[in-house]
Amino acid sequence: MDSPASASSPVEFLLRCPTPRRRRLPLAGAFFAPTALAGASLLRALASLAAGLLATPRPPSQPRNFAALARRLALLSALLDSLLLDAPDRFSDAANLCFRELYVVLFRADLLVSYVASAGRAWALLRGAHLAASFRDLDAELAVVLDVIPAASIRLSHDAAGHLDLLRSQCRRRSPAQYHDPDEAALRDRLLAAVQQFELGQPPPLKSLLSDVGISDAASCQAEIDYLEEQILSQEEDTDLLLVGGVLALLRYSLFSQFDPGNAKAARYWPSAGNLQRLPSWGGGGCDDTSFSVPKEFSCPISLDLMRDPVVASTGQTYDRPSIIQWIGEGHSTCPNSGQALADNRLVPNRALRSLISQWCGMYCFQYDSPESNEGMAECVATACSSKAAIEANKATARILVRMLVESSDSSKAVAAKEIRLLAKAGKQNRAFIAELGAIPLLCRLLLSSDQIAQENAVTALLNLSIYEPNKTRIMEQEGCLWLIVSVLQNGWTTEARENAAATLFSLSVVHDYKKMIMNEPGALEKLACMLKKGTPRGRKDAVMALFNLSTHAESSARMLESSAVVALIESLRNDTVSEEAAGALALLMKQPSVVHLVGSSETVISSLVGLMRRGTPKGKENAVSALYEICRRGGSALVRRVAKIPGLNTVIQNIMLTGTKRAKKKASLIVKMCQRSQMPSAMSLGTSLRVVDHSLVGNSSLRRAASFGSGELSNPVSISVHVP
Repeated sequence: MDSPASASSPVEFLLRCPTPRRRRLPLAGAFFAPTALAGASLLRALASLAAGLLATPRPPSQPRNFAALARRLALLSALLDSLLLDAPDRFSDAANLCFRELYVVLFRADLLVSYVASAGRAWALLRGAHLAASFRDLDAELAVVLDVIPAASIRLSHDAAGHLDLLRSQCRRRSPAQYHDPDEAALRDRLLAAVQQFELGQPPPLKSLLSDVGISDAASCQAEIDYLEEQILSQEEDTDLLLVGGVLALLRYSLFSQFDPGNAKAARYWPSAGNLQRLPSWGGGGCDDTSFSVPKEFSCPISLDLMRDPVVASTGQTYDRPSIIQWIGEGHSTCPNSGQALADNRLVPNRALRSLISQWCGMYCFQYDSPESNEGMAECVATACSSKAAIEANKATARILVRMLVESSDSSKAVAAKEIRLLAKAGKQNRAFIAELGAIPLLCRLLLSSDQIAQENAVTALLNLSIYEPNKTRIMEQEGCLWLIVSVLQNGWTTEARENAAATLFSLSVVHDYKKMIMNEPGALEKLACMLKKGTPRGRKDAVMALFNLSTHAESSARMLESSAVVALIESLRNDTVSEEAAGALALLMKQPSVVHLVGSSETVISSLVGLMRRGTPKGKENAVSALYEICRRGGSALVRRVAKIPGLNTVIQNIMLTGTKRAKKKASLIVKMCQRSQMPSAMSLGTSLRVVDHSLVGNSSLRRAASFGSGELSNPVSISVHVP
């Protein structure tokens, strides 16, 4: 086999030369050369791309490498200008291939420049070695392409040949050590030293360090925090999460110790009708620009920007949440789009539209982070911030936040509640020391706030704090706290506030001793039942889980009946999102004869339970068969006969006996046994293959040894008759 050096042409060299293994450039991905371009049009595209790179403002990170890249781009631009003046209109296939490969290298350079320019300064410092390696790889790729340019076939002028030789030399003469900037390394070491000082319980002086990093105000500090959180969530394979988490905790502390956090504005870039980037498209003869505008349906009628968090007002109109909140906060009582009077200030998330916006942004490669996109971030951030330095930095931040809840203005208290909410979301250590610092009674006061954002953040902070078991006791023992949570559940300003109040009751009801207290709190069960009937999908889920937990209390049945919670649970059997939990709650509540009568009197309940037994998850089937068993057990022979008349029950029971959970199999076998004892007219046999547990024979050792399938349960075959209507 010929070696690459013996290739007869540059084309053969590129095709036959083994590709060296290279480190993946940031955001490079896969990119294919513009095959539709050739000759002079390809040179013009290259010149345009090189000129655009030269005109890009240099970011503060990697200054040496950007300066070196600028020198190469200047020489390359001069070379391309010379070629455009002197080169022929048509190039050989080898030359076109080389210039297309050069376009790919320049495109990757553009991606690298964009990556570094958009990266947070702290992140760029932490990733300095990796970024330096990316610049080195870029020079290596450029050198390979320049080496195989067929200078003879494109008839380079003397000046152009000189530019090419100088460019080749510059790409190869830098040693690996020259790609690393000692000033950047020193600043990184200072940043990490500041993080380490927290381990000693000594918050470091930060003013000079933050200035050198480029953090001059609350907005820039918040931008750095947001970017680090995004990188923690993405978790690149070689990222030191504990290191990044320590810097994140340091910056959070800096935001509140060095700046006024009320001045921090949203740092993320949200596409809008006026600032969507233009994307290149390849035409037959050159490069054209195609612009994309935001569909009218996705734009907020107030700001005219792409909606990030679309919500529906009481008039049925959809707006971006920050815009409509600002409108209402300015004292307006009418809908800005329709002019109708707002019946109330409640805002319901438009999740369907949010999903469509997210899909549209993904189609056109625009970043779109919905408010729910960070739900998975909490665990990642908690893991990253588990080092001793990060924990101590977060403690110092929490002290400042709690002090803000005591001493600051109402607007600052709202900011503090939001930050406590976020801090409590990540890690049990945070939840523990926030409560120990006395945040719970201060957050309770904000539950009565007329500021809807403050109220929403306060109740959500209590929800996050309640995840830590000892904090449940602190919340329940705080005088008036339970009443305040129920008040938010009843009259909260926003849908999220009411939903999170329901979720807080669910979290607190995990402790058995608190179930009776919650049930006896006036309005608690009534509002949970109302949310289960009329709430959003998320609200219904929170409500049904709370009712399910409360149903496990021995004295729950009477209160559930009084509050109409049983009726709400019955109606929820037809809702696939909450039917499984509703069936489980009803099974627990049917110890009360009046509940059995109410459930059994509904024609749709039994059919809904059988439907859930047919199509539900294993746990859902178990809950449904348990509820059906309680109906048969406590409802009398008339109800048993009604159950037996349901079409398809035979198949459903047999399926559960074969594939259900152990508890579901046991309940199903008992249902069959009760049907057998009801002495119905013989019309349909379930068959001798159906095996039913007979607990009266448990003491018989010989029969126990004969139990089939090694299940550990004593069973004997029976045949029952079920009337077919």
